[in-house]
Amino acid sequence: MIEIHDLHKSFGSKEVLTGVNLNINNGKTTVIIGRSGCGKSVLIKHIVGLLQPDSGWVKVEGEIVSELKEKELYELRKMFGFLFQGAALFDSLTVEENVALPLVESQNSYTKTEIENIVKEKLDLVGLKDIYKLKPAELSGGMKKRVGLARALVTNPEYILYDEPTTGLDPIMSDSIDILIKELSGKLSVTSVVVTHDLYSVKNVADQVAMMHEGKIHFEGSPSDLLNSNDSAVIDFIKRAGG
Repeated sequence: MIEIHDLHKSFGSKEVLTGVNLNINNGKTTVIIGRSGCGKSVLIKHIVGLLQPDSGWVKVEGEIVSELKEKELYELRKMFGFLFQGAALFDSLTVEENVALPLVESQNSYTKTEIENIVKEKLDLVGLKDIYKLKPAELSGGMKKRVGLARALVTNPEYILYDEPTTGLDPIMSDSIDILIKELSGKLSVTSVVVTHDLYSVKNVADQVAMMHEGKIHFEGSPSDLLNSNDSAVIDFIKRAGG
């Protein structure tokens, strides 16, 4: 389980997180929503120790992330796969090299053939075949997201963090990414955390929804609970999101 307790974070005079409390249950897909700039991405960066809290804590499997030493933090991050908003592929590398990168950087004991087989397996898992030698510039937006997801999966993580996975995609491609997130959650029994402002993704993939507002978790419940809420901030978000 990931436990977040009374998490505060400011940048200069700007308070971004003002006391976030949230439990993310193992094996489930938790979707974190909220308006742009509400602190969603800041929150998930705390989960993997990319940011340090001003106060409060994040626990992963009972360990307080901000108290871990560098080596311990490195080991913790091996448990996570991260799909960045823009896929964050390296333009100079092929698809195969991009996906293999976490394995290569981890100084593993895999042979070249073993790495090639793992990469092929993960690309097959996200529905991509025979594109190993292509460069990112030759891929569509949706294909780049899938390659980024294959890279996130290559170390067999227990947790996958998705930062705005459908941003910049057309509705059909957004639906395909949502379906993929749902399928992978079932096939791999991973714990997924999806940060988005896309209400359709909430309906498609969420087991649990947490809405951020004014630096805190303002709402927590099922997608149905969200859509039927009488809370004014929730209603306003749904209207702005086109729900």
